[in-house]
Amino acid sequence: MLLDSGSTRILIDPGTFSTGFEDLEDLDAVLVTHQHFDHIDAEKLPALLKANPKAQLVVDEGTAPTVENATVARPGDTFKIGDTAVRVVGGQHAMIHEDIPIVPNAAYVIGDGAFYHPGDSLFVPDEDVDVLGLPAGAPWMRTGEAVDFLRAVKPRVAVPIHEKTLASPQMAHRLFEMLKPEGTEVRPLTPGEETAV
Repeated sequence: MLLDSGSTRILIDPGTFSTGFEDLEDLDAVLVTHQHFDHIDAEKLPALLKANPKAQLVVDEGTAPTVENATVARPGDTFKIGDTAVRVVGGQHAMIHEDIPIVPNAAYVIGDGAFYHPGDSLFVPDEDVDVLGLPAGAPWMRTGEAVDFLRAVKPRVAVPIHEKTLASPQMAHRLFEMLKPEGTEVRPLTPGEETAV
């Protein structure tokens, strides 16, 4: 997910399921929610950071030992990227199975609620959210849980994310559209295409 406010460019979770991010330039920051390969591509990250020498790398506690020169994000932390405020919330990845260890997960509220990226969690922040990155499919989640999360956050716009595990993301999109809270627009994105929200 690339966020561009016009004055600040933030890339979130450049993982192995993503493409095209390795050519991005003029980034102010790269934020990583957690250590799983679909959220951080350890092979492509160094070249991305070399091409963006001014970009701040911010990672969760679990990812920190695997990267260099990163700021560690913990729940309750606040910081600025350019003129954009970022608040760290959440703290844990959602449970996949009781036999699989739960890893740290830093969720990011960006721009005083302008955008919220929960990573692999359904943590509801205690502030209004304008645009929500809404997980659409994952081994740790049922679609009904995503709908309940959407209803709890009540954003103006919900942008489905985390869709690479789905054979038909459109099915989740239709359910979100049918079951969304009043006043919320569900707006699927096209990979590689800019969308104003």
